[in-house]
This record gives sequence, structure tokens and C-alpha cells, in this order.
Amino acid sequence: MQVNFYVEDLLFFKYIGCATVARTLYKELVGSNEIEITWKKRDTHMDLVHYHTFGPLAMFNRRINKGRNLLTAHSTPRINEGNIALAKVINRRYPKIYRKFDHIITISEPCHREVTEMVPDMPVTMIPNGVNREQFRRDDEKRRLFRERYNIPEDAEVVLSVAQLTPRKGLYDFLALSRACPDKVFVWVGGFPYGALSKDYRKIKVLKRRCGMNVIFTGYVDEIVKAYSAADIFIMPSYAETFGLVILEALSCGLPVIARDIPEFHDIFDQRILFFGDRQTAASLLEDRSSLQACASRARDYTTQFDIRDIGQRHLKLYHELIEE
Repeated sequence: MQVNFYVEDLLFFKYIGCATVARTLYKELVGSNEIEITWKKRDTHMDLVHYHTFGPLAMFNRRINKGRNLLTAHSTPRINEGNIALAKVINRRYPKIYRKFDHIITISEPCHREVTEMVPDMPVTMIPNGVNREQFRRDDEKRRLFRERYNIPEDAEVVLSVAQLTPRKGLYDFLALSRACPDKVFVWVGGFPYGALSKDYRKIKVLKRRCGMNVIFTGYVDEIVKAYSAADIFIMPSYAETFGLVILEALSCGLPVIARDIPEFHDIFDQRILFFGDRQTAASLLEDRSSLQACASRARDYTTQFDIRDIGQRHLKLYHELIEE
């Protein structure tokens, strides 16, 4: 069985969540003796192509491929609001685009509901994202190197967020919390994968220059485990997600997680993380030592159900089913 992965990961797009998920899954499946797997191979006779984006290059590839076409719905209309300029124009195209594929993978219950309501006639299978638990674990040496790189004292308490620089990701709340908690160091890893098309692009560039001395914007980092290892608390103030992979990565590294109280995070992480609905609650949780310690104590164990080895097997099962239809 020949399976080709296709994701538009040129330039800074290689750092967006769907590209990260695709690479993690691809690396896991490369060692399988059940399939011959390739990465963006130019071949029109693949048994199955698994798409993780549906931009112009992916759609051209889908049109010429003779085999089955599978899409993972990392992106849905709901998460474009507050993320991309012209979101309403883009969102109207989703149903038509989805119907061009043979099958869709959804990655959470909220994502599943959104897709099935939009295209009720489309065959859909839910498989969550996975994490490489051997890679994502706290490393004291990586902690030291990251803190040394950004001049963060060892005794400083670091609050980390990993996300695109957009309003949808809760950047403005992150900055407000940095002002409310000046004794902590706030680190934001991520950039503008959509460039000037990112929502509030110019405004955010100005805010970055005017933020407090306790805020560090690293841009993209090559080894994200260094950032997780250097942190003491992970915060995810995003207003909408299809999954929340960075929360899973943070938990795998043993970090306590504070996240916005939204259905997606409740559905996936439930009582394993701490939730906030407003900035005041978030600021209080940042000081709640007992709750943070309890969250950290159960963090890594919870990620066993998302081990990439098991998630990879679920994908292989679906590939076989689709090709044998």
C-alpha cells in the first residue's frame, strides 16, 4: 500500500499546528512494514494521499491523484475568526472544498460536530492528534540552554505560551497578564505564518515593541522541547481550537496547564488542566501553588492515551479500510 502525505509547509508554514501533526505522524509511520509512505511525492498513482492542508498546491495534487484522497480537518471555519484577514470570505468555501475529498478525519468532538453539520453526507472518522512522549519530556539541560539563550534567571518563574501571534490565540490576554504579574517572565513562542494576512498584524507588531521587560517573544524555535523544559507554567488563552496540540505537548513535558474555558479543551482535557474565563481568574490561577502542583503531578500520565504509536495504528487501520472499499 502506497501512502503519500501532503502538507503545504513552505517557509514559516512549517511551524503551524497541522504541519507539526503531519510530521509527527509521518515519522511514526515511516517505520511501519504495512505501508510504503512518502512525503509530498510527485506521483499520480498513489493508493492514498493523506492531506493535512487544502491550499492551492494541495488541491492541485488532489485533482491529479488517481487514488483515494483523505483530509484531516485541522482547520475549520470556526477557528479562522480572529486569526486570518478575510475569514468570512475564506469560510464560505469550506463545504465545497471538503466535498472534494473521499473521507475526512476529525480530531476532537467539537471539530467532528462542526464538520458533520457542514457536510452531513461526508464520510468522517474521528482520530485525535498524537504526541511523541519520548521526545516531549522535561529535560534539565534543555531547560538550562533555553534560559541561557534568553537571559532568564534560573530562579525566575516562566509562564509559556506557544501559538501564532493572532487575537484568536489570546495574545492580548497574555500581555494583560504579564502586566498583572510583573514578578513572572512571560514567554511567547510563535510568529506570523500568514504574514501580513494575519489578523491585527500591524497592531500586534507595535504591541510587541511596547510590551513590558518581563515579556519575551522568541519567534519560532527549532527545538520546542527546550521551551517547554524551561517553563514552569503553560498557559493557553486561545478562544477557539480544533484540538490544542500544544497543551498535549506541555502536559507530556509535565507542565501544569492553564487554559481558556472553551468546549474543545473541556472535551479533550477535562479535569487534567485548570480553566479560566476572565483575566482575573487566570491571574489568580498563576498564583495558586497547590492547584498548579496537583495539575503538574497528573500531567504526563494523562498523555498515554494520545501516544503517537497508538494514534499511528488507528490511522493505518483507516488507510486499509479506505483502500479496500
